Amino acid sequence: MSDALYDDHILDHFESPYHKGHLPCPTCTHSDRNPICGDQVTIELDVDDQQRVREAFFDGKGCAISQAAASILCESIEGKSLDELRNFQAKDMLELLKVPLTASRQKCGLLGFKVLKTMLYSLDHQQPAQS
Repeated sequence: MSDALYDDHILDHFESPYHKGHLPCPTCTHSDRNPICGDQVTIELDVDDQQRVREAFFDGKGCAISQAAASILCESIEGKSLDELRNFQAKDMLELLKVPLTASRQKCGLLGFKVLKTMLYSLDHQQPAQS
């Protein structure tokens, strides 16, 4: 990938993010931060009765990569089931960014992914046990 493509893709989402803000009544929400650089991301989901993401919003602050990645993530997960999201892997998230990242920048690019995965883990452990 060329630097121009990287700049365009990341900067487009950074400057005009998809669903940055808050849902009026989120079904679930989770936040995390990268203590080393200070990036912060909160993701809010509206999940329907069929366990499918109706809407995904994010808020936060930080570098262009962390914020663009959260925007790209929210755009890509709408319409997906929670089961599909449970199978979503870090490598899939990195592919959505369309640019190779150094190890230190991967923490930025994966912060929203980490927030999503922690949210799903929490949801799985809040449900009553089936007998």
